[in-house]
Amino acid sequence: MRVVLAGGGTAGHIEPALALADALRHLDRGAGITCMGTERGLETRLVPARGYELALVPAVPLPRAITPSLLTVPGRLAGAINAAAGILDRAEADVLVGFGGYVATPAYLAAKRRGVPIVVHEANPRPGLANRLGARLTDHVFTGFPDTTLSKAEYIGTPIRREIVNLDRLSMGDKARSWFGLENDRPTLLVFGGSQGARSLNEAALGAAPVLRRAGVQVLHVLGPNNTVDREPPPGDPQYVLLPYVDRMDLAYAAADFVLCRAGALTCAELTAVGLPAAYVPLPHGNGEQAINAGRIAQGGGGLMVDDADLSPEWIIHNVLPILRDPERVVAMSGAASRLGRKDADIMLARKVLEIAR
Repeated sequence: MRVVLAGGGTAGHIEPALALADALRHLDRGAGITCMGTERGLETRLVPARGYELALVPAVPLPRAITPSLLTVPGRLAGAINAAAGILDRAEADVLVGFGGYVATPAYLAAKRRGVPIVVHEANPRPGLANRLGARLTDHVFTGFPDTTLSKAEYIGTPIRREIVNLDRLSMGDKARSWFGLENDRPTLLVFGGSQGARSLNEAALGAAPVLRRAGVQVLHVLGPNNTVDREPPPGDPQYVLLPYVDRMDLAYAAADFVLCRAGALTCAELTAVGLPAAYVPLPHGNGEQAINAGRIAQGGGGLMVDDADLSPEWIIHNVLPILRDPERVVAMSGAASRLGRKDADIMLARKVLEIAR
């Protein structure tokens, strides 16, 4: 059985594809798996690091408005479709699974041309252009959000890495905090803005640092690989650990009691799967899907939500700090978050892909 996975650009597209790849290998050790991506995305680093073959096609961003660049799209898209078709041919693909992003559009069209069965997974409540197209070309459509607006779609959740799905935060907490140089007996706030970081979160958290420290809260703050800060908290106790990037997010989750983060589909899926409450700050641009993601969790009691424009050091001090100082509230919110999570989406999707491929 040979599968081609198309999902690139951000971790939100790539990680679910890699989680599916792992699940396919678990169910069928002989499965041949090729990941299709572009040279622009994180897949150039993440896919080889996980031991899977990566085949590249040209990135063809589709303009959201009528501009002169629109005139160049047909020719560039045709080249990308031909490249994707070549990958399907070389892999002798039995099925294509797409997760959205720049690479998915040419992959779907190439699979349709070659007669390769198509599977679409959409993690967001509001599908992107690529997956709206893909859903028109197949009856096999699955979603990570229960109310996603795609016809014929079946809700299964978002595939997540097994290291996170199987994480026992309670038993791993001390080891994880030691890994990052944190103490074992202090409330811990994890701050991160997705795979690329978020300046507004970085500035607000650093601005709140003195008050958090005086209250006895330690912070694990992941800036994002392309972000810098004008000032860092001075050394002291409790610790405020600043890191550009963390490959072991399972340990970061195990170290934390509460999270300040964006509300991407993957972030929300992972935090609810491990039962971590969070203050979600939806991305202020895009089509609003992050606010829908976070709103569902906040309404269920598993977190808070604040607009990016309203996030400030004072908001953190008045809203997050009281939770961190109230262990019973942390436990209650953790339970609520966990009840909203799905831990089996990778295996469910893998079984469906195997059925379709056969």
